[in-house]
Amino acid sequence: MRIAVVGAGIVGVTTAYELARSGHEVTVFERRSSVAEESSFANAGVIAPGYVTPWAAPGMPLKVVGQLLRSHAAVRLGGPGVLTQLPWLWRWWRACRRTVHEANRSAMQELALFSRQRLEELSKELSLEFEQRRGYLVLLRSAREVHEAQNGLKLLERQGIAHALVDAAACRRLEPGLNPETRLQGAIHLPLDGLGNCRHFAHLLKNEAQRLGAVFRFDTEVRSLSAGPAPKLRLLTGGEEAFDAVVICAGVQANRLLKPLHIALPLLPVYGYSVTAPLRFVEGHPDLGPQAALMDERFKVAISRLGQRVRVAGSAELGGNASDISAAPLRTLYRVLDDWFPGAVHLQQAQVWKGARPMLPDGPPVLGASGLPGVWLNLGHGASGWALSCGSAKVLSEVISGRSAPMDLARLSMARLQLRTFAT
Repeated sequence: MRIAVVGAGIVGVTTAYELARSGHEVTVFERRSSVAEESSFANAGVIAPGYVTPWAAPGMPLKVVGQLLRSHAAVRLGGPGVLTQLPWLWRWWRACRRTVHEANRSAMQELALFSRQRLEELSKELSLEFEQRRGYLVLLRSAREVHEAQNGLKLLERQGIAHALVDAAACRRLEPGLNPETRLQGAIHLPLDGLGNCRHFAHLLKNEAQRLGAVFRFDTEVRSLSAGPAPKLRLLTGGEEAFDAVVICAGVQANRLLKPLHIALPLLPVYGYSVTAPLRFVEGHPDLGPQAALMDERFKVAISRLGQRVRVAGSAELGGNASDISAAPLRTLYRVLDDWFPGAVHLQQAQVWKGARPMLPDGPPVLGASGLPGVWLNLGHGASGWALSCGSAKVLSEVISGRSAPMDLARLSMARLQLRTFAT
């Protein structure tokens, strides 16, 4: 089939590769000048299936309200624009019910485990090096945080995910560079999880997709599309092109294309921040900086070692915009970095980034048929796009190619969202 993929972030690139690998004639349309230029540009890089979980969870509404009152909040309001998101917040609140959360978490973790397996297969088969490292520590600063982690540990046990609750001494053996002066009670260690450079991987896989015949058309924005046996794309520069199928991987830009077709996904841009800086090398201190990936559970901030750089990433900003860089989230990132690895990087060379995570209110992405002929969706991965991308692409490629999906797609389908209430 002749298939168009709209969007060349990590989800779009992996989708293009898997479709080309299945023998389809693939064309990718991307409004930016390269792959992974928006949400995939400078994310935390963490690949941890055990911690891929819906933001909609029991008790989360009260936690979010409490966060808003803190100076180092994990969740922030970006301005009055958040008022326009009240329908999304209502759906999110409804999805926080325990039974809904457990079903969604199970679906996301199944997809995440499958995705990690697929990523490892591709890395080995194609000899891809993208600054990947094994090991993930969730740092627990206090005895209370250890106690609160018990339910999460039980879930990891039920999911069969390799993990261990380790004490502070074991943490420091795994990460010798941790600041001994910062209080640390222990950590959850996930030895099979880890990290990799998402943007680097996207570039490598784009090259592999091109070798299979995929065509990438950059600086090319899709103005609109029409569904049917031969769906058509209309380009901003003029012209119209027909395909056998179109896959929308355009992240937060998707609704601009889907709303005229009477599909209005409850897709919200939740903005995250990151700071990336080169490591300092000090004679006599070979362990300066992290060895792999860590998460500060209290502040929900990740610290990752990407080659000779360190990236610290976090925050969830509602109602903001990509161009307005707030000082408050950056202060939190710098504080967490200084707590655990003081003086480890050249901050004067730091790169600051803010990007939109395309989030659906209940957590899982939308993966599969749109309900309209010829139009398919791979959207809404939120903060887990990197961790879910390879699996999502493989699943969608199998379904489009007429083969059985490797997992149950009920919690990943658009039908669960009951979009009749959002249709225009």
